[in-house]
Amino acid sequence: MLGDQPVAVSAADADAAFGGLYAEHGPALLQLATALTGGDRGRAEDLVQETMLRAWTHRANLDIQHRSPRAWLITVARRLAIDADRARRARPAEVELDEHLALAGGQRADASIDEAGVRAAIAALPGPQRQVLAEVYYRDRSVAETARILQIPPGTVKSRTFDGLRALRRALAAHDALA
Repeated sequence: MLGDQPVAVSAADADAAFGGLYAEHGPALLQLATALTGGDRGRAEDLVQETMLRAWTHRANLDIQHRSPRAWLITVARRLAIDADRARRARPAEVELDEHLALAGGQRADASIDEAGVRAAIAALPGPQRQVLAEVYYRDRSVAETARILQIPPGTVKSRTFDGLRALRRALAAHDALA
């Protein structure tokens, strides 16, 4: 800018001038961002990338040909780091998954029913219930589709699904009690 009047620069010249911006200011920004993130290189690189993206989107307002934009870039990086820190503090703290944590029902996290147990419980169901559950859950069919395929009323599909799931839950609970 000369005085208060902007200097007219072609888009190609502005893009060429912007091309050297990262080469000139990127290392200093990365060093600052690394300090702002407590040494986290990945987060620091993300900050630099976001800062450069902001510079690119505001390139028409930046006079990078006549004065150094470093102060503006540093301010943007600092504000982005503050915003990211505030966002991180607003979220609940992350915890490591412990394999020995108890689940709500008193079960351990690693306690599970094996595939063979589930297959045995399904095989123990009466045939009509097993057919309905296979159509609804394994083949992902609606009640209407299942009724049409099995040639039974939709109400029968619903009741067999309910009864089959209840019987399946009992069988699996009994399996858990034995384990």
